[in-house]
Amino acid sequence: MKNALLRWKATWNPDMYHGWGRRDHYFEGWYFKIVDAAEDRVFAVIPGISKGLDSRHHAFIQVLDGKACKASYHDFPVEAFQPSEDEFHLQLGTNSFSANHLQLDLPELKGRIDFQHRTPWPKMLGAPGIMGWYSFVPFMECYHGVVSLHHRLSGSMEVHGEKTDFSGGIGYIEKDWGVSFPRSWIWMQSNHFETKEKVCMMASVAHIPWLSSYFIGYIVGFQWGEKLYRFATYTGAQVKAGLGEKTVQLSFRDRRYRLEVTGEQAPGAQLVSPITGEMTGKVNESMQGVLNVRFFEKDQLIFEGTGRNAGLEIAGEVSELLTTEWRR
Repeated sequence: MKNALLRWKATWNPDMYHGWGRRDHYFEGWYFKIVDAAEDRVFAVIPGISKGLDSRHHAFIQVLDGKACKASYHDFPVEAFQPSEDEFHLQLGTNSFSANHLQLDLPELKGRIDFQHRTPWPKMLGAPGIMGWYSFVPFMECYHGVVSLHHRLSGSMEVHGEKTDFSGGIGYIEKDWGVSFPRSWIWMQSNHFETKEKVCMMASVAHIPWLSSYFIGYIVGFQWGEKLYRFATYTGAQVKAGLGEKTVQLSFRDRRYRLEVTGEQAPGAQLVSPITGEMTGKVNESMQGVLNVRFFEKDQLIFEGTGRNAGLEIAGEVSELLTTEWRR
């Protein structure tokens, strides 16, 4: 009963741990992106837990060095994974994570960074997080959450033994949990645009199993200044998706706004991803991508910018995601 109540509490607070009582066939992980003010250091730090069908349960921290295009995977006993029952706070050995900080004691990264002026995904009636009413569907293959679209960093890290000040840099946090990553997906994210205003662009388009069939689902957040513009399957928006030799094009529209994004692919590194709870999949992620963004109100262009240090993933049989016609 206690585990069921904790899972229900987490449904309304998506940042928190959701896996209470899950014995196998389950994964959960958070994605912390940190970029220093000079944009010389770009990292993704991914703590999580894997409960596979083979009973090889373990916790982990993946580190992606976006500039060096290298990734590392640190294994921990499952007992070292200690999530809070009251809020998003995770202790993993001598490392800790929350919506407000990142503290690491790893060979390549040691130190603490605090997060200021966080921009959480807004909660709405019937929509506790980015997934809208799908948050309440009990059989989804993969659930997604955004902890903070944009925040400032304060603190320092030893990067391979060299002290690096991250103060004044920019961060982003999201998460996933469930059984497996989708069969195919396109994901992109950037916080670094030419404007001095707060801007975050994140988008995900994926193959979503649904009962005995599937649909192409998408969730998009475009934070411009203090306003968040959302496009998603559940909002009634429409999507187009195309793939070039070195680019990916995504467009979204509703009755008032249209968002067009062209992502330019760049070198990356291979991360481990979950399949039926086990960390046996592979996905290549770049953190050197570029996002060319145009945002329209009706047919009037009201924002145009280029996002740097962009995370970009194109995984699986993405041909099933592509369409030259607008579709829901």
